Amino acid sequence: MLLTVTTTHRPATDLGYLLHKHPERVQEFKQSFGTATVFYPEASDERCTAALMLDVDPVRLARSRGRNAPDFSLAQYVNDRSYAASSLLGVAMADVFSTARSGRCGSRQELADSAIPLEIVVPVLPCRGGPAIAHRLFEPLGWTVEADPIPLDDAFADWGDSRYVRLRLTGVLRLADALNQLHVLLPALDESKHYWQGPDEVDKLMRSGEGWLATHPDAHLVTRRYLGRRGGLTCVALARLAEVGDEVEEAVESAEDEEVLQPAETRVPLNTQRHEAVHQVLLELGARSVIDLGCGPGQFLDRLVRTSAFTRVAGSDVSTRSLQDAARRLHLDRMSERQAERVQLFHGALTYEDERYAGYDAAVLMEVIEHVDPPRLEALERVVFGAAAPGAVIVTTPNSEYNVLYEGLVGMRHPDHRFEWTRDQFAEWSERVAAAHGYAVERRGIGDRDDAHGTPTQMAIFTRKEGTDD
Repeated sequence: MLLTVTTTHRPATDLGYLLHKHPERVQEFKQSFGTATVFYPEASDERCTAALMLDVDPVRLARSRGRNAPDFSLAQYVNDRSYAASSLLGVAMADVFSTARSGRCGSRQELADSAIPLEIVVPVLPCRGGPAIAHRLFEPLGWTVEADPIPLDDAFADWGDSRYVRLRLTGVLRLADALNQLHVLLPALDESKHYWQGPDEVDKLMRSGEGWLATHPDAHLVTRRYLGRRGGLTCVALARLAEVGDEVEEAVESAEDEEVLQPAETRVPLNTQRHEAVHQVLLELGARSVIDLGCGPGQFLDRLVRTSAFTRVAGSDVSTRSLQDAARRLHLDRMSERQAERVQLFHGALTYEDERYAGYDAAVLMEVIEHVDPPRLEALERVVFGAAAPGAVIVTTPNSEYNVLYEGLVGMRHPDHRFEWTRDQFAEWSERVAAAHGYAVERRGIGDRDDAHGTPTQMAIFTRKEGTDD
């Protein structure tokens, strides 16, 4: 992981005083998960750049996991931590530049108190929601933002962009403010932490956010994403922010971004209605074994596990962090041996065949397909309907026609959605997939129905035809 800080303040080498790191030295700082190195690629009176490079030790990081933590195979060793900026870099930066973040500089205090020209570059940064989120979070703080998406593969342009960006920030700010903003916003953009968050995490947020977070127009979004959408911690943090901000909000945003966009008159949260509708369909189908594909933090899995009719339950997700959250939600570490045999969680990507997907009466894709790049949908169809071939597949996805009823909504319902379909588009897709893989399909709506625009969520129920051999 790499982060560079550059200034053209004259003399630019004063950056060494502000960071408390001498430009003529290479310094190493041991972290529990690797080694942080500070060096200066350039240092002159006109321009000076300090670089923080973090070399992550994946073995050391994996061994720090608790004994009861679920094992998600190679995911703990094969991941993006070696190069993509994340909370690991944020923690290292907070430690290495702790004095600079405090704004103290005995020999140059006047300079530490002053705004100076800064350029900050992070070559590879996970950015859930794409470049628009980076602009949304940094620009209100006075930065000029360049967030260039990084292609999945330069050789295959049709694959589209990855979830990573190259971030370049330029502006005139106090160095201490810039470092504290990065400490909060790097993990907020990634929307993930590499460690378990306790109540002290709110204190860290308050310290780093002092002087800017309470007045940020998206303070709620930053807070929720920094705290990993942990509702209890988010409520505490927002209450504390309200004490120093201009307004006191009585309501806390939902943990699900999509659910924030419900019309005011909806009494039951749309997320709850979806869970109930899919659960009811599974019971109607008489399914005994169910796999939740893209299970996230396990909300629906919890409902499945609590239903005795389902004798075998599995959850799969591309995010190891979500699987860890699901394991905690289900209390896997406290289950009896007999109960644990009934439940399985595993890491997997739905665009790659995996024998563990097969052998279930029903598979659920709840609010999943819209997060897949359109060129890769065909791969998902082949994996789920072709290779895994469960007896039934239940798919839910937003109805884009309904979006006009959400006051203030511009664009899609969620920043990570790759598309949102009309009812006709969903019907065309579901009929094509059913015909191609030997399924019959029925479509239903979920949520309050509008005469002109339908329901907010549309659902397709695929049932495998007798005697079909795909």
